[in-house]
Amino acid sequence: MPSLRETLARTRNTLVGRLQSVLGQSDITPETWDDLESLLLQSDVGAATTGKLLDALKQRAKNDAIVMAAGLRNALKEEMVKLLGAPQPVSYAATRLLEVIMVVGVNGSGKTTSIAKLCKLYLSHGRKIVLAAADTFRAAAIDQLQVWGERAGVPVIAGNPNSDPGAVVYDSIQAAFSRKADLLIVDTAGRLHTKHNLMQELKKLRGIMQKSVHAAPHQTLLVIDAANGQNAISQAKGFTEAVGVTGVILTKLDGTPKGGVTFAIVSELGIPIQFIGTGEKIDDIEEFDARRFVNNLFGDE
Repeated sequence: MPSLRETLARTRNTLVGRLQSVLGQSDITPETWDDLESLLLQSDVGAATTGKLLDALKQRAKNDAIVMAAGLRNALKEEMVKLLGAPQPVSYAATRLLEVIMVVGVNGSGKTTSIAKLCKLYLSHGRKIVLAAADTFRAAAIDQLQVWGERAGVPVIAGNPNSDPGAVVYDSIQAAFSRKADLLIVDTAGRLHTKHNLMQELKKLRGIMQKSVHAAPHQTLLVIDAANGQNAISQAKGFTEAVGVTGVILTKLDGTPKGGVTFAIVSELGIPIQFIGTGEKIDDIEEFDARRFVNNLFGDE
C-alpha cells in the first residue's frame, strides 16, 4: 500500500517546495501575505478557503507576536488542521439489523473502485455484506462491481443494463435481509443517458431505502476525484443538496498537485472527509486524520 506521504508527493512539491522561499528568514511584509495567497490558490485551496486561512494566520501572527516569515510555517500547519476539523472515527461494528451505505459521485471519480475498497475494509472487521449495482446506466459499472464482489466473496445484486435502479435497490435490500447481511453498500449512477435528472433519480433511490429500512441510508458517501480541483466543489454541492452527503471519499490524490482542494471541501461544504484512496489496489484506502494529513503534506511525518 502506498504511504500517505507518497500519495501527497505531487501536492507537497507544489505547495511546500515553494513555501520555503515564501517563508524565508525575513520579516513578514505585505508581499509575504500576497505570495502565500498565490501559493495556496495554485494548490487549489480555493479563494474562499484561502481567505479564511490567511485571516486566521494574520490573527495568529498578531496574537503570538510572530514577526519572521519562517515563524508562520507551524502556525499555518495548525490553522490547516483546525480548518479540517477533529477526526471523524469510523464505526465498523454492526449496530443495527441492516446498515445501508449509499455511495454517490460523478462517473470517473473512482466510485466503483472505492466501493470495493470499502467492502474489503468492512469485511476485515467481520461484517457480512451485500453490494447493490444500482448504476444500471453503465454496463461497465455493473461488470466492474461483480468482478470486485467475486474477488471479495461478496454477493452483488444486479439487474440488466438500463433496468430500473430503484428495483435493484429494493431487491438488494430484500436479499440483504434474507442472507442475514448486516451491511448493504449501494453503487449509484454518476450520469444518466436518459432525459431524467440525475439528482431526482438519486432522491428516488434514497426514498426507496427509507421506506424499506429504518433511517436509511445511514451513511451517504460522496466520492470526489481530487484532480478535479475546484470543479469538485460545485459537483459536491449538487449531491449534498439532493441526498444529504454525510462524508467524502477523496480519490486520486497521488496523481495531482491539487490536493489543496481537501481544505476547500471541508471549509466550503462543511462535510467531513472520511476516507482517502491512496492507490489503485483494493487495500489502498485509509481513514482520514487531519493532523496526519497536514504533517504528510508538509513532509513532517
